[in-house]
Amino acid sequence: MTEMPNAVSVVMRSFNEGWTIGETIRAVFNQDFQGEIELIVIDSGSSDDSIDIINADGRARLIRIPLGTYVPGPVLNQGARESSHDWIVYLNADATPVGTDWLTNLLEPCLDDPKFGAAFSRQVPRPDCQAVFAHDYDRCFGPNRESVDWDHFFSMVSCVTHRSVLDKVPIREDLQYAEDDEWTRRLIDNGYHVLYAIESVAMHSHNYSLGQSYKRSFGDAKAMAATSNVPPKNVNFHYYVALGWLKDTLRDARWCLKNHRATGIPRAAAVRLAQRLGRRAGHHAGWKHYQRDT
Repeated sequence: MTEMPNAVSVVMRSFNEGWTIGETIRAVFNQDFQGEIELIVIDSGSSDDSIDIINADGRARLIRIPLGTYVPGPVLNQGARESSHDWIVYLNADATPVGTDWLTNLLEPCLDDPKFGAAFSRQVPRPDCQAVFAHDYDRCFGPNRESVDWDHFFSMVSCVTHRSVLDKVPIREDLQYAEDDEWTRRLIDNGYHVLYAIESVAMHSHNYSLGQSYKRSFGDAKAMAATSNVPPKNVNFHYYVALGWLKDTLRDARWCLKNHRATGIPRAAAVRLAQRLGRRAGHHAGWKHYQRDT
């Protein structure tokens, strides 16, 4: 086993997260990690009290980019370039580490794997998380997660990589969504392993509106269409949207009943319809944008 590193750089993305960024910063520096923790916060034009909180704490190096210029890839690659250390942890400002072992548990699986490319934490929803989104966190990150059987799954919200990996496989800079999915697929294509550090836990969730659910699903699907082999005709309304929505809703209903959250079923049905419509439209738009010659 490779020894635990003696220093890491944490790159944190921030935008109007004054409600939680102070707690997240304190949790980062409250780790039982026996080494130096460098924190770099890249803020993309916050208008709340985020900047005041970061400056008052005084332990982070703050980099500010203009409002409206945020694109994930350039920001993540910039964070790596600005980092002083070779082990680079990406953490969203609204993803608060749970416990003092979040960092060591994130690093440990990587040290035993000579082909390590990236590892990601388990995420647990916040107490106010709506049932439909809490179900998603269970499906993606839970002890019996469905995502283990999916074609691919990764989350950049709380993850670690190494500078040598990024030097060979940098994060793509022209995607507004799904940059983490696309990057880790390329890691795997280049022979790297992508690991799930289930013992490393971060608290993170969002209660998206129907409009936000549609927009995020549209954006993710459009970005993923850059490498997708699924033709638009296969992402149709009758099978993909209507039948898919029915399956989603039944699955949510079973989960809600099992977890004593039956009141969340109507909301779940509405969110799933917005997501299905967004993914269909996004896939068609992305196929045209990235593969119009095809």
